[in-house]
Amino acid sequence: MSKSKTKGRAGVMRAVLGFVFRHWGRQRGRAVFIGAAISLATATEVFVPVFAGQLIDALATGARDAVLPTFAIMAGLGLAMVALRHVAWMGVVPFTLRLMGEVLDDAFRHVQRFSTDWHANAFAGSTVRKITRGMWALDILNDTLLLALLPSLVLLTGTVLVLAWHWPVLGLVMAVGAVAYVTLTVLLATRWVAPSATVSNAWDTRIGGVLADAVGANAVVKAFGAEEREEARLTWHIAKWQRRTLRTWWRGTWSGTLQSTLLWAVRTGLVGSALWLWFAGHATPGEVTYVLTSYFILHTYLINIGQHVSHLQRSVNELEELVDIHAEPLGIDDLPDARPIAIAAGEIRFSQVTFHYGGHQTPLYRDLSVTIAGGERIGLVGHSGSGKTTFVKLIQRLYDVTGGKVLIDGQDVRHATQRSLRARIAIVQQEPVLFHRSLRDNIAYARPGASAAEVERAARLANAHDFIASLPRGYGTLVGERGVKLSGGERQRVALARAFLADAPILILDEATSSLDSESEHLIQQAMDRLMKGRTSIIIAHRLSTVRTLDRILVFDGGRIVEDGDHTALLADRNGIYRRLFERQSGSGAEPAILLDA
Repeated sequence: MSKSKTKGRAGVMRAVLGFVFRHWGRQRGRAVFIGAAISLATATEVFVPVFAGQLIDALATGARDAVLPTFAIMAGLGLAMVALRHVAWMGVVPFTLRLMGEVLDDAFRHVQRFSTDWHANAFAGSTVRKITRGMWALDILNDTLLLALLPSLVLLTGTVLVLAWHWPVLGLVMAVGAVAYVTLTVLLATRWVAPSATVSNAWDTRIGGVLADAVGANAVVKAFGAEEREEARLTWHIAKWQRRTLRTWWRGTWSGTLQSTLLWAVRTGLVGSALWLWFAGHATPGEVTYVLTSYFILHTYLINIGQHVSHLQRSVNELEELVDIHAEPLGIDDLPDARPIAIAAGEIRFSQVTFHYGGHQTPLYRDLSVTIAGGERIGLVGHSGSGKTTFVKLIQRLYDVTGGKVLIDGQDVRHATQRSLRARIAIVQQEPVLFHRSLRDNIAYARPGASAAEVERAARLANAHDFIASLPRGYGTLVGERGVKLSGGERQRVALARAFLADAPILILDEATSSLDSESEHLIQQAMDRLMKGRTSIIIAHRLSTVRTLDRILVFDGGRIVEDGDHTALLADRNGIYRRLFERQSGSGAEPAILLDA
């Protein structure tokens, strides 16, 4: 459930409007200018009915000298209104565009810095939908507040004051009717329509997630011939969304009917009161005309207030999830005293580290201590869930330790800026993810300022240059979303080239050869051997044959390092876990060969 849903509708409105007004504060001068221009434009409409009434009286009494001057004033007020409204709208355009850009940029920056857990539990498609829907809701909200509700408030206040100055009873009728109408409109929008709209928006977000999930995994859908299954899943979500949205729209329709009924009552009461004043001899025909004209102008604004409040509530609903994203804690953030880390030797030390995942009562690590010397090549071995992947994530500070310290060259990684820390650690994942950009851009992602020659050198070191050169557009070839246009071996070599270009003192390899053909495996193994030279290297091993030549092998079991040594030493222990795993993979034991899972 969204956090905002637990705060109540009033809390949501405060949170969203507070968020918007804080962004308005970045353009305070422009916001004040727009508000002043639209208020002055609206003020002219308060006085037009006054002069319309005087014009009628002048015509009725034959006061020819007063007709043209009164008409000229009315024309001037109308022209001033047009000019001021134009100025206000011209100001709103850059104001809103800049605001939308800032909110989009801020949301993207925030999402980029969310923790690994947050991204693991969020649909990418839903997140994108929340951000873009909220960004466009800002456009509606700005127009509603500055160009709709503000003029309505100015006109309502001005008309009531002028009426009350001439005829207190008419001012009272207008004030009571307008307040009742606005109150009813706000209550219907916030207490009746809004909760329903929140639910329908949530299902709209889910539809975005379902679409993104199926489209992003289209290769799997095709592999299992599951198109109809995915279509049925989407149809079920659409049906849910339709039912929730139908309820929202029906409530909106009934809300409009109730508002129109109350407006009819206000109009009848006001016109009846004006006619009673005329019968009593307290108002001239021109003054009755003034009252009617004022009401007809105000009537349009009051009708629109209902629409504006509905638009305001709708935009608040659509901004709600975006505001929740901004309010979400980052999970892993730079400490106030964080400084760029300086890594020379690349020694890594776990000092009495205790760690457990959020929501887990039992820690994965308890007082784990181990030191990896600078330049040492280390293999991590163990069954799935034994703690290998978490070990390297703590080095990267993708998670914070619960107790103890992770030190690199004696520096606690929690006191280093995340950007500097991760820039000094090169990673090649088991399933490397590439951007839908050119091969040159993907390799240079490790060092954006790299020259074409440096990119090509890195590709050669990774045994990737030959296949890249054979492509029609060479290094300019687009690789497709997540690199789908390349084979698994080609993606791995591009990822290795990226690591070569990074030239970081610490290297993490989530071994990349377990699912490749023998030729690709040979080329990648060659490149990996080159890449490890002179670097502190950590390999998460799936095939134990790849760790034979490493300096040390750490065997994990249940979050503990139960064995530590080189291949020969560990193999000598007949009762050791490493020996048992090695025999299974080599087929020399009683059990069939298996591959380890990271």
